Amino acid sequence: MMLVLASASPRRRELLAQAGFSFTVHPAHVPEDPFPGEEPIAYVTRLAREKAEAVFRELSSREPGSPHMVLGADTTVTIDGHILGKPEDPADAARMLRLLSGRSHHVITGVAVVTAESAQVAAEVTGVRFLSLSDEEIASYVATGEPMDKAGAYAIQGRAARWIPRIEGCYFNVVGLPLALVSSLLEPLTIAD
Repeated sequence: MMLVLASASPRRRELLAQAGFSFTVHPAHVPEDPFPGEEPIAYVTRLAREKAEAVFRELSSREPGSPHMVLGADTTVTIDGHILGKPEDPADAARMLRLLSGRSHHVITGVAVVTAESAQVAAEVTGVRFLSLSDEEIASYVATGEPMDKAGAYAIQGRAARWIPRIEGCYFNVVGLPLALVSSLLEPLTIAD
């Protein structure tokens, strides 16, 4: 069964390859706005499933009967019950970083694996501690452009690493794809081939 990653994220692509999976990439195009009052775990698992299902439908209509296994994922950052997606502009990125400064927050990734027979959905939660950031540190980090396409406006594997003394849970989840969780969903399907 051919594995398809329903994401344009270069980080997800690198992580999946690092874990030894063979796959193709077919990005999904679904709206990523949370529903009013939607809880963070419900939000990311819904988006992961919508992405995987959209790509599965598209590939199935193009190649009927072709066995596809589509992996969808969505990551968000939450603090004080608020969902922090990707920043809209540099000012929004600075606002998010000020919220995270000197505090702990959660990174949640929803993953979904869709095949012709089933749809499995799961989520991973990791706690992340941030050091206190000065306005100058925030401004110079935002000026690098790195925060702009990242949930919560930072990349743990990038320059923001120096401000993160501690995490609780899966590091790869914070990068964007919890590999152990993904493997636990994919391996039973690949063994069944």
